[in-house]
Amino acid sequence: MKSAPSGLSLKTKLGYGVCDVGGNLFFTVTAFVLMNYLTDTVGLAAGLAGTALMIGRLWDAFYDPIIGYISDRSKSPMGRRRPFLLMGSIPLFVTMVIMFLNPALFMGGDWQSAANQTFLFVWEMIIYILLCTAYSTVNIPYNAMVPELTQDFHERTTLNGFRFAFAAIGTLLGAGLALPLVGMFADKNTGYGALGIIFGGAMMITALLTVITVREPARLRPADSMGILKTYRKVFDNKPYLVILLAYVFHIMGITILSGIAIYYFKYILNDVEATNIALPILIITALAMIPVSVVLSRKIGKKSVYAIGLLIKAVSLMVIFFYGHVYGVKFMFAMMFVTGIGFGFTYALPFAIVPDTIEYDYLQTGERREGAFYSIWTWGFKIGQALAVFVMGWVLNFSGYVENAVQTESAQMGIRLFLGPIPAVILALGALVLYFYPINEERYEEILMQIREKEGAAQTA
Repeated sequence: MKSAPSGLSLKTKLGYGVCDVGGNLFFTVTAFVLMNYLTDTVGLAAGLAGTALMIGRLWDAFYDPIIGYISDRSKSPMGRRRPFLLMGSIPLFVTMVIMFLNPALFMGGDWQSAANQTFLFVWEMIIYILLCTAYSTVNIPYNAMVPELTQDFHERTTLNGFRFAFAAIGTLLGAGLALPLVGMFADKNTGYGALGIIFGGAMMITALLTVITVREPARLRPADSMGILKTYRKVFDNKPYLVILLAYVFHIMGITILSGIAIYYFKYILNDVEATNIALPILIITALAMIPVSVVLSRKIGKKSVYAIGLLIKAVSLMVIFFYGHVYGVKFMFAMMFVTGIGFGFTYALPFAIVPDTIEYDYLQTGERREGAFYSIWTWGFKIGQALAVFVMGWVLNFSGYVENAVQTESAQMGIRLFLGPIPAVILALGALVLYFYPINEERYEEILMQIREKEGAAQTA
């Protein structure tokens, strides 16, 4: 028995998707730019920069389950999720602006001294914690809207296709405009300040557009029967969910390392940092073009198969870069960014189209809708993966002898090459391996929906 299409309007699909322009501006800037900004512009030691970002992500991983739990139980005329997008959008703008205000602009002094390094570390850590908190206040409820808007197996893939088309636009804008925007100003500090204002404003505006254009289904009741500990214990009892979560943690660790090290590779291995402004748009434009291809392929061979193929494409391309990128130079890297972009496109929307299916499985088991709980653990895993990646990357660069804005030693260059090669490649391949054990295909999903309808029908007649 096939589930009926949800009939989501184009306005709803566009209105839902547009929020991820801002969401992926945030992701792109924090993944591609922030680490390098902290080391090469602010002057924070690489190990301390990686630690500050790790602590911010670990705090975020603690906060996410709380905001997910609260949004599952919220009641308002606007629905369960949209009030949080409204509340979080302005703090997101403010903290993004402050994140890219170099303390040197108003403090002066020698940032290489131990005392000032300590101040910088604490300052950047606190601001990053606040920024991540504002982002999660918007992002967790936003993610949780997908399974509420439609139950249709393929419509969820289509909805996420719209979302990640916008996400790719946000990533393209972040990757293609961030460094040119900074370069428009004679002083990098002023350029990064402008980046914070413009990108932070875009994050706020796109979140508010979703608040205005999307209406949450009135039929949904807030979850209320479980306390927070039991709620999250039940999340971890969901075996299909744990499989896709683990695969995604490996996925995000791999691309966090890849994204964070790319600018270092072009700057210190290829000696052409400006080429980053071409390479990253090639990567993202290719990914954008591949999103609809991934949606079509998922209907033919399944969501998890397309997702696994995308992970393996990225892993193989990274190994090719490791062995040949420094030999054949910038033009070769442009070609490899195209190949890697295919893998990116295949992995953009699919994991987010798979998660709602595991939430329906949970609803069958528990009789309660707790989308916020599942998406908060999803981003918890996402951020644990990011935290580990930036921490390891920062300290490995530190111990390999990395010195900002200088000619790098052979050991430092090898450290950079390993992070754009075997290390993320192995991690991504592990993600593809884990996906083999994911059990829910289209037929199993239809069985789950049929059992849910039978269960709801029996409850109504009882």
